[in-house]
Amino acid sequence: MNGFSPVSLLKQMIATPSVSREEKEVADIIYGLLSDYGVSPNRIGNNVWAVQRDFDPARPTLMLNSHIDTVRPVSGYTRDPFLPVVSDGKLYGLGSNDAGASVVSLTATFLNYFDKKTPVNILLALTAQEEVMGEGGMRMFLPYLEERGIIPVMALVGEPTGMDVAIGERGLVVLDCIAHGRAGHVARGEGENAIYKAIEDIARLRDFTFERESKLLGPITMAATMISAGTQHNVVPDECKFVVDIRTTDAYTNEETVKIVASKLKSDAMPRSTRVRASAIDMEHPLVKAAVASGARPFVSPTTSDMALMPDIPSIKMGPGQSSRSHKADEYIVIEEIENACVKYSTFIDNLMSYAVME
Repeated sequence: MNGFSPVSLLKQMIATPSVSREEKEVADIIYGLLSDYGVSPNRIGNNVWAVQRDFDPARPTLMLNSHIDTVRPVSGYTRDPFLPVVSDGKLYGLGSNDAGASVVSLTATFLNYFDKKTPVNILLALTAQEEVMGEGGMRMFLPYLEERGIIPVMALVGEPTGMDVAIGERGLVVLDCIAHGRAGHVARGEGENAIYKAIEDIARLRDFTFERESKLLGPITMAATMISAGTQHNVVPDECKFVVDIRTTDAYTNEETVKIVASKLKSDAMPRSTRVRASAIDMEHPLVKAAVASGARPFVSPTTSDMALMPDIPSIKMGPGQSSRSHKADEYIVIEEIENACVKYSTFIDNLMSYAVME
């Protein structure tokens, strides 16, 4: 749409702190901008969304999604993280790369198609709390949409991928484990050492292999990452706590994975959450074919996104910038990357619309 400047919007976003759960002011800016361009935006909490003027519930719906929240600025910034500065073709500022550039590029793309008649509805969903996967983000937004009869059948998630297409992400389960022993005096050889019991369980996990393996994501991996026990040097510890990081796949649900792992342990094991699920999409899905036809290279992403919270919606992840710049000091986006993303997003959507059969 003529007159819209993605870079100008991104500068406003950078200058408006929007760490997770504190996105109200940025949501206000985006809501106001969409209104200024003749869109009738909607809002639930700090999630802003809109549909094409010619939206038809009978047609399948594509969701264009990215997140408006940021992490807190890390130490080491040599620039003001909330001061947008352009230098040597780069726009510096917190959230510029993750995922402000995707937000503004997807907004530009949506505005370009807002008044067009297309065989697939386009839904713009700019959501909150992605960095913490909080209750006020995608976890609230999707049920809210469903209550209103809007059910996306596919989604493009904007995250920094260099405009290559992530066709899968591993899920995540963190287990808090406790090995139980019996306290006693070391000098008298009393008690049952909980540390030894924990070590035996950790060894079981190290050597365990799951029966099924994902064709796309490979094997489930596990690692013990933290351990804590003991009160003083001469007391046999009666409790040893350890943490296990499990990177899950689509070969098992997260709940199945937890049940299998727990059955191998003598220690108690409790998952912190099972909601961060693996994502995988078939290479023959129209989303993937349309992305590849636009020049994107498929890959499996090592990082998670809101794709993990939409397991029933076929989705891909693709956006300007590089994941390696995220969550670091002096974050930046190359302005040319935004310009290229706007072009490639439109090419992707045109390709997608050309398919006669939509999943």
